[in-house]
Amino acid sequence: MKVTIETRQVYHKYAQVEIEIPNDWKKSDGLELQDYLIARDDLYTDKIDKAISKAEYVHGTGLYDFDGHEDAEADSEWRYECDELNEGGHL
Repeated sequence: MKVTIETRQVYHKYAQVEIEIPNDWKKSDGLELQDYLIARDDLYTDKIDKAISKAEYVHGTGLYDFDGHEDAEADSEWRYECDELNEGGHL
């Protein structure tokens, strides 16, 4: 008799980087911060790619481990936080 033993284990990585944006970002484009960041993803995509490649794998999904990361249907989540404006959200 054969018995099949199976496991599914989930691991995740987490990384964050900080970027500088001009103080007059809103005046120049009339955009919300989220729109500004989405339109200028070149300011952070390479940095976050490097950071995530160096991050350690952690067992589990990572859901709820970090503020705002709670979309159970998503394979990954991108967020921004700006303490100065008391603003954050998904990208």
